[in-house]
Amino acid sequence: MRRKEFAMNEEENNEEIESFLNEMSFGFLGSVTASGEPSMTPLNFVYVNGSIYFHGSRAGEKMTQLKANERVSFMVAKEYAIIPSYFTDPLMACPATAFFKSVRVDGCAAVVDDPNEKAAALEALMRKLQPEGGYKTIDASDPDYIPRLKGVAVVRIDADRMTGKFKFGQNLKPAEKTTITDQLAQRDLPMDAETIAMMNRYCPHARQATGD
Repeated sequence: MRRKEFAMNEEENNEEIESFLNEMSFGFLGSVTASGEPSMTPLNFVYVNGSIYFHGSRAGEKMTQLKANERVSFMVAKEYAIIPSYFTDPLMACPATAFFKSVRVDGCAAVVDDPNEKAAALEALMRKLQPEGGYKTIDASDPDYIPRLKGVAVVRIDADRMTGKFKFGQNLKPAEKTTITDQLAQRDLPMDAETIAMMNRYCPHARQATGD
């Protein structure tokens, strides 16, 4: 069951969803095998102009599946913090949880044939994964890149629907949120400060818990 307090729908939260997709670079492609079995493929991606792009070999299991059935799902997730049960209950395990963001994209996968679109998608992916530069810009008219663009497959996922789940304690009572933010601050693991910031962002009444 998807609890509505954690839901991020495309119509109301498009900027939040797009920001998260632009932040992340790794996700999981869900497709269907020729025998009708579900398949998951981890891969790097980039989000450009409302679509997901990824690249790979022109042949292989993934491409065979996409040619047979263009319907796909794509999932991206980021875990911010594990919240131990003892943060709010010294005895029961039930309150143990995790705070995270996730976005799911459902749509159709299309193999990109246009060299300019392929070059633009791969250049966007390079800027994301290698922002420091150190390579020649990918250009469809560059003789060095023409054969390479022909030899690589680029796939675009055109989204029919994008949904998200951003869970940061929106269902907790203010006192419980205070307890959790205080203990996150005390624990001070690498993602704990960012988790508190996300709680303050998505649960405004929790801000007093951190002295803001």
